[in-house]
Amino acid sequence: MPFSKLAISLSAVLIAVSAAYAQDPISDRQKAMKMVGAAAKASSEMIKGEKPFDAAVALESFQTMNDVAKDFVSLFPEGSETGGDTEASPKIWEDRAGFEAAVAKFEADSAEAIAAAPSDLDAFKASFGKVAANCGACHKAYRVSKN
Repeated sequence: MPFSKLAISLSAVLIAVSAAYAQDPISDRQKAMKMVGAAAKASSEMIKGEKPFDAAVALESFQTMNDVAKDFVSLFPEGSETGGDTEASPKIWEDRAGFEAAVAKFEADSAEAIAAAPSDLDAFKASFGKVAANCGACHKAYRVSKN
């Protein structure tokens, strides 16, 4: 599928998903995190040499992360602090400005990675490292592990 058709298709999906977010924010944010997790897994497989580097997959991974980041804050409305087997830390609501800043950084870093369009593994590793650092930092500050 040509990139422009893919972008149009992705936009239509995102509009539909955004409308659904208001339905069940806990389930929706878990689905969003699974999308990011799948993108990170595909990226990690290339970085570890388990799969060959593919610039299209790299770009798609960054795009998925960026698309999720754009609406991620809306998945944490007041009243969704508990239930649904959530791992969201109360700190999200206690430090809303910090949480929003963390998500904004993730969005900006993933947008920068998209713009860089890494065409080889070394460039991809550098971009992915910066983007992935956001995941760890946010999980450390705003996630409660159920393990």
